[in-house]
Amino acid sequence: MMNKKKKLTATLAAMMTLGTVLSACGGGNNNGNSAAEATKAPASSEGAAANSGAPDTSKEVKLKMILLGPQPGDYDKVFGELNAKLKEKINATVETEFLDWSDWTQKYPLKFAANEDFDLVYSANWAFYNDQALKGGFLELTDDMLSKYMPKTWEVMPKVNWEQAKVDGKLYMVPNNNVEVTDKVVLYREDLRKKHNLPEINSPETYATYLKAVAKDEKGITAFGAKPADGWKFHELDQTLLEQNNNFKLVDRSLLPLAYKLEDATGKVFNIYDTPEFTSLVKYYKDLADNGAWSKNVVSNKNDVWQDVKAGKVSSYAHNLGTVAANLSEMRRDKPEIELGIADLTPDKKKIAAISTQNGMSVHASSKNPERALMLIDLLQNDKEIHDLTMYGIAGSNYNPEGDKKFTAGPAAANYTGFSNWGWNSPLNRQDAAYPEEANTMFDKWQSSIYHFPLETFVFDSTPVKNEVANIGNVMLRYAIPLEYGLIEDIDKGQAELLKQLKSAGLDKVQTEMQKQIDAFLAAQK
Repeated sequence: MMNKKKKLTATLAAMMTLGTVLSACGGGNNNGNSAAEATKAPASSEGAAANSGAPDTSKEVKLKMILLGPQPGDYDKVFGELNAKLKEKINATVETEFLDWSDWTQKYPLKFAANEDFDLVYSANWAFYNDQALKGGFLELTDDMLSKYMPKTWEVMPKVNWEQAKVDGKLYMVPNNNVEVTDKVVLYREDLRKKHNLPEINSPETYATYLKAVAKDEKGITAFGAKPADGWKFHELDQTLLEQNNNFKLVDRSLLPLAYKLEDATGKVFNIYDTPEFTSLVKYYKDLADNGAWSKNVVSNKNDVWQDVKAGKVSSYAHNLGTVAANLSEMRRDKPEIELGIADLTPDKKKIAAISTQNGMSVHASSKNPERALMLIDLLQNDKEIHDLTMYGIAGSNYNPEGDKKFTAGPAAANYTGFSNWGWNSPLNRQDAAYPEEANTMFDKWQSSIYHFPLETFVFDSTPVKNEVANIGNVMLRYAIPLEYGLIEDIDKGQAELLKQLKSAGLDKVQTEMQKQIDAFLAAQK
């Protein structure tokens, strides 16, 4: 992905609403069934054929799919063409509902709480996959189902992808089949670096030099763009400067400040805010803030940071490599006079790959047509004609195919973009012909040295401590964000107050529960 994935953090209000929903509904069904009962295959239109060999598609069905992101402008055109093809291939059509980025964190769990009528849905480890799997929102997928209704996916999907997608030993997702590295880089104004004769940006120190120079000498340009107003509970640079730089791994980056060291086989959990590395980083941030690297109103910023970069109002921001590379391509196409660059601030540190659940598709536990839903996912991932259409739109309009592997933007490219079709990423994905070569080079270097670690597929179940998690999120927004953005004059007192408030919110209880789950996970691997 998707990949927009940073861009997708929940606000505090949404997180508190989610906690209420999950605790009140007790699962994806309103009838109070247990998760095990809820994930039994429902009665379906193809039940009789399920035991007779080839799938029976004699009865036409209409599927409903839920995706994240805004409905693209050319949805009717693209999905109209898709449905004509689906009618021929599996005697089905699909209607799609889109949950906009601004409110998906509230609406997504409510779909399951209300047991709405839909068949398949985008799912991801950052988008409630584990929660809904445990609460019965998704249909359990068996080997027999996958091999019968998704023969091509079953053939080409690496076994490790299926294993990574399991929750408590059971599968509830068809994961994407595409390698993605999740480390963050920074996009910056290379023309401004050259203008001020600044050193190459390849470390936290050289980046700070760049940001302070821009802040000092470029009037009307904010050196670093951030958007904690989205509910992001950490500094936008924390993943790079705190995690990647120290080989830390946050257990749940969207919720909690609890982490372990990548090389620690015992998986000992600690509070990142109570480490000398964080104390040092706060001083780094304070120095940047005092030198005007970001706006004093950063906490309330609601602007689209990339659009501010494109408009020349912001000189740099942090994101995953894929998103940054796409933005760089866009700038070179639309405003070639503005020269951008990509910098890895931790080039010698461990690089880790996203697990397969970074993007995927699941079948609703109460789908009336689960077999046909699986057949649709099989086509989305592995049928070249269907994959191209749903990923890139209509050839000659939304995109122009360049051989089998690449594409260029078509005249209506802007009318088919911005939603979670990454749920069926696969080896059939095309690459933008304008994709920056420097990004490819960086990715190839990372891919050749990806680090695998014992807790790579561990997912924390926060249900036993959901109230404490909500309280901790509140504390982080109120105390951690102002501290990290240098808005507190006495940072030593600020850090001490943050630790005190986290303890009062129940961090110790959460840490104990998390360690218990990690210990059990590691024991099961032996």
